[in-house]
Amino acid sequence: MFTTQTGPQPADLADVRATNLAVVLRFVRAHAPCSRADIAASTGLNKATVSSLVAELLDRRLVRETGLAENRIGRPATMLVVDGAPYAAIGIEVSIDELTVVAVDLAGTELLSWRRAFDGSSGSPGRAVSAIAALANRAVNRVGNQAREVLGLTVAVPGLVDADGTVRLATTLGWRDLPLGTDLRRALRDPAFEVAVENDANLAALAEYRHGPYAGTANLVHLTGGAGLGAGVVADGRLLRGGRGFAGELGHVPVEPGGPHCPCGRHGCLEAVAGIPALIRRALPDAAEDGPISDFAPEVERIRTKARRGDRPTLDALADTGRYLGRGVALLANLVNPEVVLLGGYFATLAPWLLPAAETELLAGTLAPEAGGARLLASALGTGAAAAGGAARTLETVDAGRLPPPGPGWAARQEAGSAAKASRKSPTRSSTAPPGAEPEPTSGPTSAGPEAPATAGPQPTGPSRQPAGQH
Repeated sequence: MFTTQTGPQPADLADVRATNLAVVLRFVRAHAPCSRADIAASTGLNKATVSSLVAELLDRRLVRETGLAENRIGRPATMLVVDGAPYAAIGIEVSIDELTVVAVDLAGTELLSWRRAFDGSSGSPGRAVSAIAALANRAVNRVGNQAREVLGLTVAVPGLVDADGTVRLATTLGWRDLPLGTDLRRALRDPAFEVAVENDANLAALAEYRHGPYAGTANLVHLTGGAGLGAGVVADGRLLRGGRGFAGELGHVPVEPGGPHCPCGRHGCLEAVAGIPALIRRALPDAAEDGPISDFAPEVERIRTKARRGDRPTLDALADTGRYLGRGVALLANLVNPEVVLLGGYFATLAPWLLPAAETELLAGTLAPEAGGARLLASALGTGAAAAGGAARTLETVDAGRLPPPGPGWAARQEAGSAAKASRKSPTRSSTAPPGAEPEPTSGPTSAGPEAPATAGPQPTGPSRQPAGQH
């Protein structure tokens, strides 16, 4: 679960209620369909509190009632599921050869998934911002036409991104100190929704942790396989970000002294010997005869076709790349001891030929027996994992308590309910009571009141980090 706090913070009743709303919403997401009684029993919140919180979530259209459950002890219960139909979250992934946009509703249902050609290696940053903003506007308009409110847009970039959304360095794109977050907000005319920028590997790891086949694995790594090579690392259920959010740059760890030149300016980096451009040069020596490659997909498909045919030079090139990848993964295994390392992007496409050599190198290069239990596998999320992670980031912030505002009638209904409750609790004198007699004390619940925080039950789950632009 994302967190935007770095230490103990004072809390008022509004904070407590927001926390409890998030607890209930997360429980419904994880256990739907479920009843109010299920929520109360599992979270430690009393039934009156749960009823009040569910009423507000219903009003905000974050959950909905889905009918009665008959097969339970006692009378049938009204069941709840996540709704969020009026809302959407959007993620955009920027790579050297394409832009990918994904939009989902708050239940995680995909609303759209588009890919657009993009030449990130030769265009200026200004043109790139315009292209990203144009695609974002199209996605916003599409979900807007479905009567959905956009709650957040997160852009995934292959590079170092600081807390305010400035891309400090993206070597494959040639960007340095680009205020992408600020520029996008300006290009989108300061939208009402949040615009954030984040590292692509981090967001891909979030997508794996939330939606992938290994969702919930507490120690997980996603390796990006595009023009660059980065690692999104989840350690003990939290995204490993480092002091300034720049952790995970595995591609720029030197693994081959005196090796080929890397776009970062050094030589022998893992990206320079194991990245997709390096593999294409190794497997398809003729690929660059017509100039720099701006679209990797056709070349990767050529490599896969030749590998299927058993072409020996192609198989050797894939094995060499696999060995370098295994060397890099062994470094991770020794440092953070992941349970699962997932090859993403184009690596996943070529995984049948990369994995054997990579696994051998991983076992040889890891101190712990059996690579410390690390499994090296292909990601099932495809080349748009970071875009999906960008959309998931907004869902995480909602689950953490940043909820859309309630409907316009909520405050009035709350006020009316409070007045009615106060009226019911006002002491009344019996017509037979003697003058001056004190009213009988009213009985009431002895458990925590409606604004008491949950003290037990489900805890926030997922990578905990300070998202870019959220400090």
